[in-house]
Amino acid sequence: MALAEVIGGLKEAVKSDAAAANIVARANHELVGVTEVAVRAGAHTFTVDEPAALGGGGLGPNPVEYALAALGSCQAISYRFWSEQLGIRFDSLKVDIEGDLDLRGFLGLDSSVRAGFGDVQASVKISGPETTERYQELADTVNQHCPVGDVFANPVPVSYELSHV
Repeated sequence: MALAEVIGGLKEAVKSDAAAANIVARANHELVGVTEVAVRAGAHTFTVDEPAALGGGGLGPNPVEYALAALGSCQAISYRFWSEQLGIRFDSLKVDIEGDLDLRGFLGLDSSVRAGFGDVQASVKISGPETTERYQELADTVNQHCPVGDVFANPVPVSYELSHV
């Protein structure tokens, strides 16, 4: 089935039943090494680990690299999704994401320093037959509707629960 058909069907399903718009994303994690974490997300499994410089074995990208990967991937997918919706064609798309992190926050050395990214920069390179103005329209729409971009740009309530077993 073509992407436009999938999008159209999804939009109709949500329009006719608002409850169909609510989904829950889940991931389960188990610490299996010094810093190695086995992750299951849906039907997929993957490894998260820290590099040797942070005490890990480097068996996979670290958590902040996965966060950047999530943002870049969501941007790329959102460009495809919204290009279909807006009728904007492109030939190629490349997304590069970079984040600045000050380890003093993570290490608890300076309480005025965030534990997370201080800044994240996204660079999107697009080529194709459309005008710069059309691609800017696409970029503006993507930046307004990218779910992971929204997570990065806006505070999201997070609740934590500890169970001692």
